[in-house]
Amino acid sequence: QVQMVESGGGLVQAGGSLRLSCAASGRTFSSYAMGWFRQAPGKEREFVATIEWSGGPTFYADSVKGRFTISRDNAKNTLYLQMNSLKPEDTAVYYCAAGRVPFKMSQYWEYDYWGQGTQVTVSS
Repeated sequence: QVQMVESGGGLVQAGGSLRLSCAASGRTFSSYAMGWFRQAPGKEREFVATIEWSGGPTFYADSVKGRFTISRDNAKNTLYLQMNSLKPEDTAVYYCAAGRVPFKMSQYWEYDYWGQGTQVTVSS
């Protein structure tokens, strides 16, 4: 069982940066692949990025590639998402997720555990 709590969301101007964190509980955190997803009002939950259990390989949605960086610290049971060059279209609730899934898994229904979400709003 893994429980997760996101933080770091907020309001930022276009071109700005935010760093999201996801604090997880549970001794098996390091055995799970982790991901970030987002959901804008009226839209389906969308894949953002994922990182393998070891913290090595990462995979990004084309819409955020080169601007966002996913990372994890297994010693601290924490997942991060560094978001740079933010755009208004990045506005959404951001969720962290954990699951024993294959690398590059971008389908949200395959993940087992979810945080409650944190709001990111980018103004133009």
